[in-house]
Amino acid sequence: MFIYPVYSLRTLGLVLILFFHSSLEGNSSEKVTTFRLDNGLQVVVIEDHRAPVVVNMIWYKVGAADEEMGKSGVAHFLEHLLFKATNKLKSGEFSRIVEKLGGSDNAFTSWDYTAYYQRVSRDHLGLMMELEADRMKNINLTKLNIETERKVVLEERAQRTDSNPGSLFAEQRRAAMYLNHPYGIPIIGWRHEIEQLNLEDTLAFYSEYYSPSSAIAIVAGDVTPTEVQELAIKHYGPLKPNVGFKERRRNSEPPHLAERRIVFEDKRVSQPYVIRTYLAKERDPGNQQKAAIYTVLAELLGGNETTSVLGKALQIDTKKALYTSAFYSGISHDISNFGLLIVPTEGTTLEQAEADLDMVIRDFIKDGVDENQLQRIKAQIRASEIYAMDDVFGLARSYGAALTSQLSIEDVKEWPKLLGEVSSEQVLEAARTLEDKKIAVTGWYTKLPKNEDR
Repeated sequence: MFIYPVYSLRTLGLVLILFFHSSLEGNSSEKVTTFRLDNGLQVVVIEDHRAPVVVNMIWYKVGAADEEMGKSGVAHFLEHLLFKATNKLKSGEFSRIVEKLGGSDNAFTSWDYTAYYQRVSRDHLGLMMELEADRMKNINLTKLNIETERKVVLEERAQRTDSNPGSLFAEQRRAAMYLNHPYGIPIIGWRHEIEQLNLEDTLAFYSEYYSPSSAIAIVAGDVTPTEVQELAIKHYGPLKPNVGFKERRRNSEPPHLAERRIVFEDKRVSQPYVIRTYLAKERDPGNQQKAAIYTVLAELLGGNETTSVLGKALQIDTKKALYTSAFYSGISHDISNFGLLIVPTEGTTLEQAEADLDMVIRDFIKDGVDENQLQRIKAQIRASEIYAMDDVFGLARSYGAALTSQLSIEDVKEWPKLLGEVSSEQVLEAARTLEDKKIAVTGWYTKLPKNEDR
C-alpha cells in the first residue's frame, strides 16, 4: 500500500500521453475507449495486445482532501482496511487469491483519489472485477480490525514521516502553503487524529464515498472494449449508486496576502537546502493552457542540470549549487503549486543560496527565453509521450489520476497539443509570477546548530 503525493521534482506533467479512439504514429496498436454503466460507473479500456496480461484498477474520486475536519488519515486508513474481510472473503483472502494466480495487487491514496489494482493474466479479469465489486459494497469490519490496522498505520507514519526530517519539513511546508484548503493536511493524517479513528468514522466514510457513481474502472492490456463491457455489466452493473451523493465539498483557498517562511532545523539533516513553492493554476476541464505553460517553464528552469537555466547558472557556470530543480504538476483537482529548489555547495549559506536563486530568476525574466532551448524542450516532451505509452500500468495510472482530478478524456487528448503551442512570451509571463512571494512559502532545511537539542 502506498501514499502517492501528486507532485514531482522533475517532469511528471510531461509523460502523460493518452488517446481517445485514436492512435499515435509508431504505436498504432494503442487504443483507448470509454463507456458508462447505468449506475454511473465510468469504465476506461486501454488496449495493448503485446502480452496476455491485464491491469485491473478501481479509482474512487475521494482522497485525503475530502475527509471531515478532525478525521485526517481516514481515506488512507480505509485503503488498508479494504484488504480485510468482506461478506464473501476472509481477511487477506483477496490478495492470497491474486498471488495464487501468479499476479500482484496493491493500492494507493492521494489527496484527490484512492485506487486499487491487480496485474494478472487476461483470463482472470472477470474474477478481479467480481472481487472489486464485492469489496466496493460488502466490507465487513470489526473493532479488532480497526485496532490492529491503526497500529500498522501509526508505524507507517513513524517510519516514513516522524523519523524522516525531510518528510517532516515537507509536511510543515505544505501546511503553510494551504491556508484553508485541505491539501495542507498530510495524506497519512496527523498522528493525534489517526490515534482517534474508529469503526464508526471508517464505515461512515466508506458508506458515503465507495459507490459506482463515484468510481472509475480502468482495464489496460490484452482486452477488447466489448469483452470488458460485458464483464463490467455482469459484475459492477448490479451495484446501486449512493443516493444524493455530492462530490468534493471542500474549503476554498483565500487570497494570499503575505509571504510565509519556514526554517526547519534538525540534528539529522545531512544536506541543507532551500525550497520555495508557489500557488499555481491546475489543469481544469477545457482550461489547461496555463498548466501547459507552467509545465514547460519548470522544464526550462530546472529540467536538465547541464542545459536548464538554474542548472547551467548555478551548477555548471558558478558551481554554487550541488543540485537545482524546478517542479510542477498540473494533475490536481484544485489549485496546485510550482516549486524551485537549490542545494548549495559546502561553504555557501542558505541565505546566499536563496539570493542566488532569486538572481537567476530575475536574469531569466530580463534576458528572455532561448528559442532553441524551448524547441528542444518540446522535442523532449514529444519523446516522453511516446516512451510513456510503452508502460501499460503507467498509462492506466495516468488516466486514473487525470479523470479523478475532473479532467475528461478529451482534455487529456488535447494536452500534448497545448504543450506544443506554448510560446516564449507565455513562459516569461508565467515566470514573472515567481517574483510574487505573497503566494509562496520559502523553506530552509538545515542542521540544528551545535549545543542545541530538540
